[in-house]
Amino acid sequence: MPNDIPLGKKVQYPKQYNPELLFPISREGNRAKIGVTNHLPFTGVDIWNAYELSWLNSKGKPEIATAEFIVPCESKNIFESKSLKLYLNSFNHHVFPSIDVVKQTIQKDLSNVCGQTITVNLYTPESFATMRLDELDGTCLDHQDIEISDYEQPNPSYLKTLDHEVEETLHSHLYKSNCEITQQPDWGSVLIQYSGKQIDHAGLLKYIISFRHHCEFHEPCAERMFMDILRQCEPKKLMVYMRYTRRGGIDINPLRTNFEVIPRNIRLIRQ
Repeated sequence: MPNDIPLGKKVQYPKQYNPELLFPISREGNRAKIGVTNHLPFTGVDIWNAYELSWLNSKGKPEIATAEFIVPCESKNIFESKSLKLYLNSFNHHVFPSIDVVKQTIQKDLSNVCGQTITVNLYTPESFATMRLDELDGTCLDHQDIEISDYEQPNPSYLKTLDHEVEETLHSHLYKSNCEITQQPDWGSVLIQYSGKQIDHAGLLKYIISFRHHCEFHEPCAERMFMDILRQCEPKKLMVYMRYTRRGGIDINPLRTNFEVIPRNIRLIRQ
């Protein structure tokens, strides 16, 4: 990891708009760790929700919005989360003539960092009343009566299949990993949709829990989980969708799939 990454370091918050605060991180290195190099065996997106966006209008009056950034998983880079927070805070004392200009500015800057066009949506307070909490689809795994003490690294040996084939959607709220730079906890929920030989539910829950002390960024964790399930269980179709809890006014939600999916940016109670 580059030494000049802002994560885990004391920094001053900017007082003027500054796109140079954005710090790119290549996806290539983390994908090499899980054996994904040239051809991606999945498609998908990373959905970022930012709840702390403000700027000044032409009269100097503050405006606010929440933001949604949709990053294709095919992009060369992601933007480091603390650098995004610093970048968004650089809007606080900058005058923008309209919300459309704010949107266009963010889209241009994030797309430049990622090397691919990023979708940006901004939601003003007038739309807040329409936003509701939601729940994950499918069967919750968390009531499985399991015994486990394996928390250091993701353990795909827990992933076993049964003889019969199914098409099912499962989820768990017991997921936790850690930031690979600061070792701070990253809490989240996982949605897994697949078709093929049924995955043993107890083993799948143990596998999810085995991430508990693992240190890795959000997006690589989702890709690691996708690849482990794909290799161990060989489903015909597979989707892994992770909804992480908010940190620093931002939540990150990576989705990886090998079949066509329309991502839903749901908001869970912990987000």
